[in-house]
Parts: sequence; C-alpha cells; structure tokens
Amino acid sequence: MKKLILLEKEWIPRGSGTSLYIRPTMIATEPALGVHPAHEYLFFIIVGPVGTYYPEGFCPTKIFVTEEYCRSAPGGTGYCKAGGNYAASLYAGEIAKNMGYTQVLWLDAIERKFVEEVGTSNMFFMIGDELITAPLTGTILPGVTRDSVIRLAKSWGVKVSERRLSMDEVMAAIGGGALREAFASGTAAIVSPVGQIYYRGKEHPIGGGKTGPLTERLYNEILQIQYGMKDDPFGWSMKIAD
Repeated sequence: MKKLILLEKEWIPRGSGTSLYIRPTMIATEPALGVHPAHEYLFFIIVGPVGTYYPEGFCPTKIFVTEEYCRSAPGGTGYCKAGGNYAASLYAGEIAKNMGYTQVLWLDAIERKFVEEVGTSNMFFMIGDELITAPLTGTILPGVTRDSVIRLAKSWGVKVSERRLSMDEVMAAIGGGALREAFASGTAAIVSPVGQIYYRGKEHPIGGGKTGPLTERLYNEILQIQYGMKDDPFGWSMKIAD
C-alpha cells in the first residue's frame, strides 16, 4: 500500500476537504460457475482523488428511515465490507433518492425498531448529554471512523454509549427537545451532519436543521489530524515518505 501511494503521489489532491481514497479489494478468480467458496483470489488496491462525499458538502443531510426493507440480519455478513451487503440496500436507496433524501437509515431486521446504520456510514445521536451509537452485534460495520469518533468524544469527557436505540426513543427525544444533534461517520464523509429524518410519513428536523457543535468539532478535529495540522495523540497517522 505504501509503495502504491508513493507511485501515485501526483494524484493526491491538495485542496481542503479532499483526500486520496484508498480501497483494498479482493475478488474470487477461480474459473468455475457455482455456489461455493473459491480457492483462488485476486487482491488489489484502488486509489483515487476524492472531494466531499455528499453533494451537500459539510451541510446537514436528510435521511429516510425504512421499516419495509432491511440491510442485514443477525448471523449474516452485515459486519463485513462485502458487495452483497450493498446489493441488499440499493432498492431502498433509490426510493429515498427519488423522495429527495440522501441516505437510508436502517433498522434492525427482527423488530424493525432499533437504529442500526446509514447506508454508507455508522450513525450517532446526541440525546441530552449522551452520545449514542448502535452496538457491534454482527449486523453493522465496525467503522474505523466510528472508532475515531468514540475515542475522541470520550477524550473530551463526552458520555458515549454503544447501546440499542429505538425509533420510539428518537421520536420522543425530538418531541421533547432532547435530541440535540445527529450525524453519520464514515471514511469518505468523515463526519456528516443530519438535519432531518423522514419517519412514518413525516419529516422531523434535528437541531433546527443545522450542524451541531459536537458534529462540527469532531469533523474539524479528525480532518486536522489527517492533514497533520494537529498532533495525533492516538497514533492514527503514518508517515510513509519524507
């Protein structure tokens, strides 16, 4: 990976909010047609310059909560970065897109009531003084940026809970004014504020539809650590050349 990045260093963008996206990939190459584990694979790495992941940039996005479809179930491959997981999400994603929403917020496959993750990111809700994200129980991706957000927030003294969060609790928090902000975290988007969710036929604004202070602080902190503008107390950064 280091050698590839150095070879393609001229593709590294220099503008603020841009980066070189790195995607290790593996596909089966065995010359066979059938349903069975392959015995031959090809591992390769794709790199490419990227800008802001969402068209909105670092502005609040709108997400669509689906109860009809599910992305992954217990005992499946929801915790893996696998192509099949994306295939299961595409139809609901098109429904959300056609309705004017950026992403789908997935609920658990059994009761269809507990928040799991957004299509491309892990999800966080700030209710009162508690930052809540879904636990790693095998149905969601253990995102690297998710871990970064949790570690940073804890280092700032924020109460972080990895627990089940129902949509009933989210709706009650919105109605009572306790839901202060919400955001998604992912490699490409880093941290993306959520200003509105659509649930059961109604739109529900979050934080007045504006980016919350914790969301903005997390975004800036992670970005500045990535760019080497701030010290990295966690050992996330790696120097590959002088």
